[in-house]
Amino acid sequence: MKTGRNDLCPCDSGKKFKRCCMEDISKQHAAIIDDIEKIAAMNPTLSLDELNIVAQQKAEEGNNRAQADFCGLSSSQMFNWLYAPFNEIADVTMETPADLSTSPVMRYLSLILDEAMKQDGSLKVTTKGNLPTKLVKQASELLPEFAVAEFKIMPSISEFSGSNEDKFNALHYTRILADVAGIIYFRSGRLHVKKAAQKQYQTHGLNAFFLPMLEAAVSKYNWGYFDAMSDDIELQKFWLFMLWRLQTHASVSQLIEEVEVAFPDLLSQLSTTEYFTPKDQLGHLIESRFVERFLQFWGFVTVDAKRLFSEEAVSRKAKIQPLFKHTFQFRFNVR
Repeated sequence: MKTGRNDLCPCDSGKKFKRCCMEDISKQHAAIIDDIEKIAAMNPTLSLDELNIVAQQKAEEGNNRAQADFCGLSSSQMFNWLYAPFNEIADVTMETPADLSTSPVMRYLSLILDEAMKQDGSLKVTTKGNLPTKLVKQASELLPEFAVAEFKIMPSISEFSGSNEDKFNALHYTRILADVAGIIYFRSGRLHVKKAAQKQYQTHGLNAFFLPMLEAAVSKYNWGYFDAMSDDIELQKFWLFMLWRLQTHASVSQLIEEVEVAFPDLLSQLSTTEYFTPKDQLGHLIESRFVERFLQFWGFVTVDAKRLFSEEAVSRKAKIQPLFKHTFQFRFNVR
């Protein structure tokens, strides 16, 4: 079947054909044919099946070749990062850190589980369906223990404290993830911890839920939940590429530029508004959804609030936290 302009590129880059190899495909085919003809001329006894194997090997070599637009990743590596199930991701090891005390998400989960376990595995929620005020207060008091506390943020707009769950984004995010991950559920005005999760918590402690919560965050949770931006931008599909790039150089601005180059179709999905270009909007999405409400919520990085100098945004640098290094180990280090 002929590849359409808007179909995924046959090179497995994850890009649309028109944005990837459409203009170069004939050159690639010509190069492969030239190679095969040379091999056939030098080895006249090769059968058709053997020549087909040679052609397949040449195609695989192309897919495994480093791509500049992907900062040195091959098309095959990128395809795996975009589409492989969480437990089949290649070229990176994800482990549960021994110490989770610096992770806001995991500390909040611990508060929820501990309070529920004191009450035979469930706790009463408010009339609005929120976590009890007592628990919200306990979660707010944890802020000084987290790396984000080094930045002076007004309590009224902090993501890490609030008077109730509705005004406490990091805590609300944690409760949603625990639900999505199958750790808790709601019934009859109470939040229940599943029986299996209770046994896991009693046997293995909080660490039992780190990877299931992480998988829920990158695979099942809606990253646009807290904002009014377009839900059509599936930014979480690119989470691992962004994670790898940020740990390489720690520059939020450079990260945004690399995402624009690697996945140009993201810009075409955003429309110019009165105040913002598609590039501005994509940058805002990466900062808010990926850096602030994923990496910071988990305690993987900290980034100071954006500051303006001479009407120009100061380049933001991420401070990579020890929890990041204890969780993710990439098996290669290209530019």
